[in-house]
Amino acid sequence: MTQQTHHATHPDIVKRLKRANGHLLSVIGMIETQRPCTDIAQQLHAVEKAITQAKRTLIQDHIDHCLDAAIAGAGGDGAPATAEFKAIARYL
Repeated sequence: MTQQTHHATHPDIVKRLKRANGHLLSVIGMIETQRPCTDIAQQLHAVEKAITQAKRTLIQDHIDHCLDAAIAGAGGDGAPATAEFKAIARYL
């Protein structure tokens, strides 16, 4: 069950991903200019945290809104929603 939906959290997710992109570009520049590895590792950690939080927000939003609606609209047959949950849970 694939649906295209815009949720209230999407702008926040985009903001986080843009921040991660900025950090990643910074890391590339740091490597190219031979900055200390500890500085590079710190920036990579920031990229990783931003992406992880964006993913977590997206999945949680999907579970809270899309799957709840699918189960409620299933009229007692939650099998499609359960399958969708299993599919998205692979990315946790």
